[in-house]
Formats: sequence, structure tokens, C-alpha cells
Amino acid sequence: MSDLPEYRLQKLNTIKELGIQPWPERFASTHTLAAAAQLPDGTENVRIAGRIVALRKLGKLTFAHVQDLEGRIQISLKRDVLGEAYDTFHKIIDIGDFVGISGSVFTTKTGEKTVMTEEYVFLGKALRELPEKWHGLTDIELRYRQRYLDLITNAESRRVALLRSRLIKALRNFLDERGFIEVETPILTNQASGALARPFQTYHNALGIDVYLRIAPETYLKRLVVGGFTNVYEVARNFRNEGISPVHLQDFTMVEGYSAYWNYEDNMRLMRSLILHILEQVFGTYQIQIGQHVIDFSQEWPVVTFRELILKDAGLDINAYPDGPSLLVAIRKKGIQLEHENLEALGKGNLIDVLYKKVSRPKIIAPTFLTAHPIELSPLARRNDKDPSIADRFQLIVNGAEIINAYSELVDPIDQRQRLEEQARLRSQGDEEAMPLDNDYLRAMEYGMPPISGWGIGIDRLLQVLLDLPNIRDGVLFPLMRPLNE
Repeated sequence: MSDLPEYRLQKLNTIKELGIQPWPERFASTHTLAAAAQLPDGTENVRIAGRIVALRKLGKLTFAHVQDLEGRIQISLKRDVLGEAYDTFHKIIDIGDFVGISGSVFTTKTGEKTVMTEEYVFLGKALRELPEKWHGLTDIELRYRQRYLDLITNAESRRVALLRSRLIKALRNFLDERGFIEVETPILTNQASGALARPFQTYHNALGIDVYLRIAPETYLKRLVVGGFTNVYEVARNFRNEGISPVHLQDFTMVEGYSAYWNYEDNMRLMRSLILHILEQVFGTYQIQIGQHVIDFSQEWPVVTFRELILKDAGLDINAYPDGPSLLVAIRKKGIQLEHENLEALGKGNLIDVLYKKVSRPKIIAPTFLTAHPIELSPLARRNDKDPSIADRFQLIVNGAEIINAYSELVDPIDQRQRLEEQARLRSQGDEEAMPLDNDYLRAMEYGMPPISGWGIGIDRLLQVLLDLPNIRDGVLFPLMRPLNE
């Protein structure tokens, strides 16, 4: 406690000497602060509670502002109304303390809605001072580390936190109303499956085995379809042991869903309806300002193929190269510099993905469906009936970011085994993002699957795109940070 301000500790002692509980049990409010600010003048017996964030004493009259996550309102205190309690207020109160107020509503001459305090209750002592300003790179990092302070002092951070909650609620309501059932599947798994990514690995002491934090819940949700679920989804926390960037998180929230008897085109329609529903319910508009662009999501969403994009943007026909090494030679002949720590170890599918992210994805601004992914890039997706070299798959790209990934699922256990065996071969050659062989999932498939189409939406990425946040961590309440040496 040596670093705590002495004057606050002295006020804490004063509180105790006066017989006041510095951290009392409860306070019964009649209104939130936002609701109180809408009350008509003359409303009596109003009880509100919040944190004092501003304080101004004018002799026998004091004005203060109290705040919570969604609102802020002015309170006034008069000595001729409160008597000795007015002086006590100033003996014990600091900015940052919590108070409960009972009184009536009026509007000041300056037009500010105010609660005239008839009685107050001390509700919590702040032993540290609140920061006054946030600026500079160091403070941006501090905002991530001490998000609670950021929420107190930064209205934009409070807005983002509330919008994230409302977005997930709107998404859940949309799916629930359409007959989807929400479930939970394991986070600790025996296999690092569900997507192409490098996993987090740990050790289970009780079982004596290596386990992995899930990359995605895909194979477990498909097991549920085998078990009889027709429309199922999960709001899932996922983990990928990959690089840090302004658009990537290692632990993130994804909503993933599956529908029996559907194909990927059915999910194109569902996902368009879902995004429009979210925009209407959360933002009240289909037009969103993202960077220099005003994007109207109500307009038609173009559909383009993977091959068309790369041919246009890189001058390479990905169908002309049988494997990763031959494609890599062609990429280097074009003078295209790709960012990856071990390009030679990548299979053709992952190499194409790295190429696309370099030359094509940043150019896509308006909502666009990217389709016809190479089958090597989609080990869990269904082969197209007309062209078995591509998958029945789509991604939704907005402003250079992938916010939805979906496909018609592979339900042929023989084909699936062959693809997972190829993934295991690539993994043994050093491709850490390749998927291991999952015999338990294959066994489930062998009991029979109906036609299935599934999709996944990264909540953090979607929020970043729609709010035009400079860093994906701005939309996460408590992003993982390096520990400080304290």
C-alpha cells in the first residue's frame, strides 16, 4: 500500500471514524443513469448509483457527475438541504468514489438534466486516482492492460464494448428464431482439428496425455449432426498459436454453425440475411463508413472465384501448377515477395492462400463472396461435382478482411480419410498448419452423414471491420499481453 495516495488513505480513515462503511453491501436503485437522464422534471424519489467522475464545489452548492457503463448524469448537493451531511460529503468523497443518490429531477439553467440530492449513501472508496488523459503509444498498451480504467475514462471504449455485446445478442436471436440450437463442445481436445492452423499444446496431468486447445469446433459440431441435430451453432472460444498482428488474435471468438440438407449456396443467402440483420439491429443502417469508403451492404454482393482473382492480380493460373514447389517457382519468377517463415514446407493449398492474401485480398472493399477454393486448401470441404479440383466453399471479404468462411461439408468418409492422410503427410514434412489424422471423427462419419453446409464468423474480426478499429484488440475487453515485471 506504500504507493497509494496518502490523502485517500486519510479519507478512508475518516470514513471509518464516522462509522460509515467504506465498501457497503448494496444499494437499491430505481433507475439507471441513462434512464434517469430521460425523466421529466419534477420526478421524485429517484434513486441512482454510479461513480463520481467530476466534482465542482461552489461554496454551499456542489455539482458532480456520476457515471456507469451506459450513462452519465449530473447531481447537485446543497448545504441547506443536506445540513452537516453536505460537509461530510466533502470530507470523504474523491473523484472515482461510488455513491448512491436519492432525490428529484430538474433541469439547470444551462439545460442539463440533474438530480437534486436529498440523501446520499457512500458506496465505495477508490484508493487510486483515475487517469486524466490517454495519449501516445504507451498509453494505448496501458488501455489494453487496464481495460477497466479505459472503460471509465474513454466513451468510445464503452461504446465498442456495448456494441460487441449487442452484436452477439443480435446474432444469437437471428439463429434461434430460425431453429438453430446453441451447444457447447470441448475446448481441450485430443486432436488439433477443425481448421488449418498451428495449435497450442499442453499436457493433461490426470490423463497423462498431450492435449490441444481447439482450433475450431467444426468436427464436434459435425458429430452432433451425425447424432441428429439439424441446425446447430456454437459461440466458441478458439486458439491458434500464430503471429500477432493488428488483424489477428491467438485466442478469439468465433460463431460456427451447421445445417443438415443444405449446401454452401443456401448459406450464402443465410449469411447475407444475418449480416443485414446485425446492421439493422445494432447500427440502424446498412451503410457503414469504413476508412475512406462508405459501404452499402444492401447492394448486391459480387461472387468471384479464387482462380479469377489470382489470375487478375498476379497473372498466375493456379490450375497450371500441380504442386507447391512448381507454384513457388512461378511466384518467385513474377517477383512476388511472400511473407511466411517456411514457404518451401507449405503444400499447394496453403501456398495459394498466402499468395491470395498478398496480392488480392487487400483490394476487396465491398462485400464480396470468394468461391471455388482449391481443394488442397479445404480438407474438410466437399468437392465440386463438376470440377473436383475445387471445393464448394465461400468466404465473405469486406475491406480486405475475411469475416465469414463457409462450405458444403465433406460427408464422404473415404474421401475424408484420404485428404486427412495427405494432411498428415504434409504435417510430417514440416507444415505445422496441416491437419492431423482424426480417427475418431472419421469413425463418426462412417455412421453416416446427411448433406451438410457450415459456416464460421470471427466476432472480433467482424467488429473490427464494422467499427473500422485500427487494431483487432480494440474490440476485445482483455487481450492477452506480455506480463510486466512488477
